[in-house]
Amino acid sequence: MKLLKSAVIAASLALSLGSFSTAAVAGCHDDAGRICVGNDQAVANIVAHIDAAIVSIDAKDAGSAIQHIKEAKRAKKEMNSEANAPKIGRLSGHFHKARKQLKNDDFANAKGELEKAKHGFLALKF
Repeated sequence: MKLLKSAVIAASLALSLGSFSTAAVAGCHDDAGRICVGNDQAVANIVAHIDAAIVSIDAKDAGSAIQHIKEAKRAKKEMNSEANAPKIGRLSGHFHKARKQLKNDDFANAKGELEKAKHGFLALKF
């Protein structure tokens, strides 16, 4: 009787654990609204926002340029490369410098900082 009771408990325990354990599947959406993309696509998105910011700078539209810089920084978060993490962090500094210069209406230097950031992101190897 004890053996039968132990066998029933063991079987029910095994069945209940098997029914509750599910495979963890990473979703491609998170709470911040980001969508999972590959590193190459993330770089393409960053470069597209940098190009749009440069066009805004050429048009002397600081507000739009700052918005594109923010979007480029958001797109930077999609990159997943531990080997390039220090480089990516340094490239982020160009965004900060460009925003500061745009707030001071220094369009030429802001454009230069964005060009440096663009060349840096294009030079990353994955």
